[in-house]
Parts: sequence; C-alpha cells; structure tokens
Amino acid sequence: MFKYTLDNKRYHTLNYFYKTKFNTKVFKVALNGNFTCPNKDGTKGIGGCIYCSPSGSGDFAGNIKDNLIDQFNKIKQIELLKWPEAKYIAYFQANSNTYDSIDKLKEKYEAVINLPDVIGLSIATRPDCFNEEIYDYLEELNKRTYLTIELGLQTIKEETLKLINRGHSTQEFINCYNELTKRGIKVIVHIINGLPGETKEDMLKTIKFLNNLNIYGIKIHMLSVTKNTKLAKMYEEKPFHLLTKDEYIDIVIDQLELLNPETIICRITGDPVREDLIEPKWLLKKFVVLNDIDKEMVRRDTYQGAKL
Repeated sequence: MFKYTLDNKRYHTLNYFYKTKFNTKVFKVALNGNFTCPNKDGTKGIGGCIYCSPSGSGDFAGNIKDNLIDQFNKIKQIELLKWPEAKYIAYFQANSNTYDSIDKLKEKYEAVINLPDVIGLSIATRPDCFNEEIYDYLEELNKRTYLTIELGLQTIKEETLKLINRGHSTQEFINCYNELTKRGIKVIVHIINGLPGETKEDMLKTIKFLNNLNIYGIKIHMLSVTKNTKLAKMYEEKPFHLLTKDEYIDIVIDQLELLNPETIICRITGDPVREDLIEPKWLLKKFVVLNDIDKEMVRRDTYQGAKL
C-alpha cells in the first residue's frame, strides 16, 4: 500500500492528510467574501481569465447575499447530517481573496476563524494580490490557525499565460511563493491541464517546476469550457482539442509520478456546474474519472513519486 493513504489509493490524498493530522473528518466550507480580482476590475484586465465563470470560480461557494456567518452555518448544517463529529476549514473560494485592504481582510477572516469547530482557514488567490502588510498579517494568522493559501498558477508556459489572460508571470508566482513559504505559510498550487495549445510535455514541465519548489499541496484541474466565458466564445468560433478522459488520466498519472510523495493531492479533477458545462462532458462523471485513475495506476503498478 502507498504510504500516504487510508483507502488503497496510490497518491497522497487530502482525506488521508486531514484524518491523520486532525484525527477526524474535516470539511472545507466554501464562502463567498464578495471579493473581486485585478484581472476583472481593470487593474490588470477586464473580464478575468478566459475560463473564469461569472462567479469567479466560486460556483459552489455560499450565497453572496448572506453574510459570512450565515453562509458558513447553512453549509455546515448540511454536512452535519452526514458527519456530526466533523471539524471545518473556512474556505474563501470565489475570486481573489487577498485583493482588498488589510482592514477588510481582517474583518472577513476573523469573522469565521473562531466559529465552533473551525480548525483552519483556506484562502484562494493570485500571486499579484499581496503586499507587505498582508504578508505580515498572514504570518501572524498562521500562528493562530491551520492556514493554507491556494495560489493560482495554471501553467508555467508564458505564451499560455498570455493566451488565457492570466495577467501575471511565472516570476511573479515565484516571488509570491517564496515570500509566503519564507514566513512558514503553507501553499497549495492550482494548475490546469488541457489549456489551448499545450502539449503533454508542457503540462509535465509545470509539474517538474512545482516539484522543484517542494510545494505543500496541489489542485489539478481539467480545462472545462463553460457558458458565459471568453473560452466558450473561442471554442464556438474555432474549436480546439480538449483532452479525452483517457488522455487526461494518462497525463495526471505521469504528473503524479513526478511529484514528491509528501505533496498533498488536494484535487485531481474538476467539478463543473452541470447546467453550465459545454465540454468535455466526461467531467460530469467525477467518480468515474477518480476510479479510472486508481485502476490505471494499479494496472501500471505505479504511485506518486515513482519517477523521482
């Protein structure tokens, strides 16, 4: 059995990490803090990244019409039906959740971290949404709770970053990553497989780059074309190749083989909204994808870190 698993998976699952660290079931409660993004408000660009939904990738976050406490409690009540003993991580998911004044950030973060059974805070953001004041506050916050910063990278290929209207460079990501880790803050990196024009080798280069940084955790997504995005318009005007399920599984396993076994695999496929998804339709069968990854790893007799 692979070392970092409780259910015969061959990669370091988030479920394993939570259960061994906190000795209980842990849920992330996705919140919408009503943030925006420098790639939407005109600072870096307008409209965001070409694949970004109007919700700022917060389709499953709380209702923005509710305050943060109400958002949290509504989602918590649902999870309590399944796991009455669970603990919670407050997850600021939609848009760029460090893109505000320090006073606003403190107001929003502090509102939830002391709620009953909240054992941590997870903040999704971009590498160009920090300043010295924010770094200092996060360093202090990291001493009081289990803090992770989810940092969007998507790819290290500069041409692709420009194509997807990312609005920052790989070097900006490196600078931010180094500053966070220097302060002892745990960083989870987001990447996307199947971006237009990228080859399998491009996707493996992104993984090799991240493994050299010794990242704490990673979220691996498959590119999805969803309604009301720039990507949907591009796809309609000139369809480009989207990875098949088998191609995606092959690439993900090759990526896992290049990652340190201690790196936590926080996500290994996407969760698109059914009503909004244009392609690829196979993404709707999340558990089929997960099971097929497991089966193929067994067939290959491989595991996370096998090729290091």
